[in-house]
Amino acid sequence: MKVAQIGVGGWGKNHARVLSQLGALVAVCDADEVRAKETGQKYNVNHYTSLDTMLESEQIDVVFVCTPTVTHFDIASKLIQKKKSVFVEKPMTYKSEEGIKLAELAKKNGVILTCGYIERFNPAVETVKEFVKSKKYGELIMLEFHRESRMPLHIKDVGIIYDTSVHDIDTAMYLFDDVPQVVFARSGKIRHEHEDFATIMLGFKDNKVAVISSNWITPSRVRHFNAVCTDGIISGDFITQEVKIEKDQGSETPRKEKQEPLTLEIKSFLDALESKTAPRVRAEEAVNVTKIAEAALLSSQKGVPVYIDLR
Repeated sequence: MKVAQIGVGGWGKNHARVLSQLGALVAVCDADEVRAKETGQKYNVNHYTSLDTMLESEQIDVVFVCTPTVTHFDIASKLIQKKKSVFVEKPMTYKSEEGIKLAELAKKNGVILTCGYIERFNPAVETVKEFVKSKKYGELIMLEFHRESRMPLHIKDVGIIYDTSVHDIDTAMYLFDDVPQVVFARSGKIRHEHEDFATIMLGFKDNKVAVISSNWITPSRVRHFNAVCTDGIISGDFITQEVKIEKDQGSETPRKEKQEPLTLEIKSFLDALESKTAPRVRAEEAVNVTKIAEAALLSSQKGVPVYIDLR
């Protein structure tokens, strides 16, 4: 599987590292010539500053798009029309209608499209998913997510909802195995051009709920979630990957090997390509995340709940 990557700054440099370790990376492209050259030399692959030149010069099966969100649609649609399978870093597009178009284009051209919702591959989330599925601690009724840190310097074009909250929106749908019916949010900005703090409530059927709190104000880095079940509370840490269960009879701490979620995510996508099976994160699911992010921004602006009908 020959892989090219577009955008090797910020978070993208980590994709290049993993793709190189897996022996799949054959070319990189970045608008910053110095960055493109340095990355190409580091991993001993060809480097480009023009997407068109790279496509003309290289034999490529799949492309990873790790550029600013507002560029995703134009780049991914061009690649799909060239019959390339595409991995787009989250969120898939800034507008949900663009995501719908990408999903339709991928089907029409017979290629696989996925989006980088990495927490699905976090061993802590996988452990909780297994418990929820087996109902070991009863029925899952509520999820709580906390993401706090200073603002990443490479994020310029979106606020915290599109950059950060989307992870937990996707994880909530993954753990509930359902889509929400209503979104209510409050957000604001203190130090940045876009919103830098937000609390989002997602209402699912049967009064189940996910509460997502994110901010770029807190000096310390927090990545934590709770799954409240009828017979216990499961706590997980996205960073340490530790899981703890609190029950009436005491607490448990299941052990699982720590692994890099990005490596698991990329391997999973490449395996799906090889076996011609659906990727773990389907394009339609990524579109739903964007629809919910749009609804959260609208809810915050209007001060009212937004009811949504997701498929």
